[in-house]
Amino acid sequence: MSAATTAAMPPLTEKKLEKKPIKFSNLLLGAGLNLFEVTTLGQPLEVVKTTMAANRGDGFGTALARIWGRGGPLGFYQGLIPWAWIEASTKGAVLLFVASEAEYYARSAGASEFGGGILGGVAGGVAQAYATMGFCTCMKTVEITQHKMAATGAKPPSTFATFMGIYRKEGIRGINKGVNAVAIRQMTNWGSRFGLSRLAEQGIRRVTNKENGESLTVVEKILSAAIGGGLSAWNQPIEVIRVEMQSKKEDPNRPKKMTVGNTLKYIYQTNGVKGLYRGVTPRIGLSVWQTVCMVAMGDMAKSYVEKLTGDKVTAKH
Repeated sequence: MSAATTAAMPPLTEKKLEKKPIKFSNLLLGAGLNLFEVTTLGQPLEVVKTTMAANRGDGFGTALARIWGRGGPLGFYQGLIPWAWIEASTKGAVLLFVASEAEYYARSAGASEFGGGILGGVAGGVAQAYATMGFCTCMKTVEITQHKMAATGAKPPSTFATFMGIYRKEGIRGINKGVNAVAIRQMTNWGSRFGLSRLAEQGIRRVTNKENGESLTVVEKILSAAIGGGLSAWNQPIEVIRVEMQSKKEDPNRPKKMTVGNTLKYIYQTNGVKGLYRGVTPRIGLSVWQTVCMVAMGDMAKSYVEKLTGDKVTAKH
């Protein structure tokens, strides 16, 4: 082979950078899996996590008793309709759109595949918070933490009456209370989850001798993602701050105008470091359940969506 021919041939390792397409089938799959996750064990775990974060003197058993006292088994599904459903059906689309664009431009600017993935996740997480998750998490928290009015003989307001009451009194800022804390949580959560899950997967591949790209089993996929999701709960203080900012718990010692900074100070002064990690156990459980849904149910949901839309699903689950 001549030198000229060799020079004209591109290196075999060179891979053209392409923007990942956003397909309707991918969005439908993500929305369907998220809705299934939140409607089954997802919302009960979210309610327990939020109750423990708002009532930081409660242990796990006390929190369960408090929730049961609010409405029996239905108490564990407070905030599901419509707020959790709205959040579940839209947050995946927002993440896919923004993360795809951010990752593409990061890679174009010279970031590695690993670094581009983390930057895409961070950008997508922030977009989730400000687009849909801010007001949805706020309204879910309001429903979970507002006092049991029925005990006083008053009829509790409906979810939409509560929403309109906050909107009339405080406007857009009121229904998006704590959105900055949500953005910080999503940004750190997705950034660390991408990285930690990748590290866990690499460890599993070494142990199982699958370092050359062989497919992982369902159990191995769940284990790697669960380790990443569980370890990413290191940012639980941000979640506790978010819950405190959004809760309707009455305490004269709380700051009148709550910011991330003065809320952190208030929680630390009243409950110490331990208070900042209240609700971390159900949060880890929630992370594991999300992983089980995405991985174990993913293939079944994928084939159903492909039949429904006639479009090949390319999203990873």
